[in-house]
Amino acid sequence: MKKLCLLPCILFFTVSTSWAQQPDYSPPPPPDRPAPGAGVTIKPAVGINLTNVSKQPNGSAQAQVGWQIGGSVALGHLVYIEPGVFYVGKSTQFTSTAASSIARINLNGIRIPVSVGINLLGDNKPPVGVHVFGGGSVFIITSTSDDLPKSLVNTTSWGLHAGAGLDLFMFFLDLSYEWSLTNIQKDISDIDVGKTRTFFINAGVRIPL
Repeated sequence: MKKLCLLPCILFFTVSTSWAQQPDYSPPPPPDRPAPGAGVTIKPAVGINLTNVSKQPNGSAQAQVGWQIGGSVALGHLVYIEPGVFYVGKSTQFTSTAASSIARINLNGIRIPVSVGINLLGDNKPPVGVHVFGGGSVFIITSTSDDLPKSLVNTTSWGLHAGAGLDLFMFFLDLSYEWSLTNIQKDISDIDVGKTRTFFINAGVRIPL
């Protein structure tokens, strides 16, 4: 009788042990996703620009090739904010029909743009990316050419800009156009050449942090 009572216990123990030793075929748990980066990218750059004016009294104006060097910091992923600082040289040539003379106006100074942009292909760290941006800027003029003394110029010029760019691995190329909101000259009673209109081309490297 005792043997008959022990038999079910032995059988239950044997089956439980065999089941516990079966291999686990369930899929492994998904790995922890890495925490997203801070979304900070340093962008040193150099480039060229072409600057014209909104008015051309008593003659014509022709944009000349200028230059800029500096950098910016992009903050964000899909949508980002990008402040920057550049030292810029702008140049425009004026030809007067009345006096048959040519004057070249150079405006050199510090440009501080602040842009809001969108990465159209998602994050700001793919091998290839496309972005669009726009914002405002201030141009602080530090020197001018002899044809337009600095004393006659508004040394602080505000502007709006818009543009687009291409990212290729660690490199980028940005194209933008800026509309100045400030007249070049302080006194426009004698002659008024209006405001600057500048096309910028910047190229540089992207350094994500």
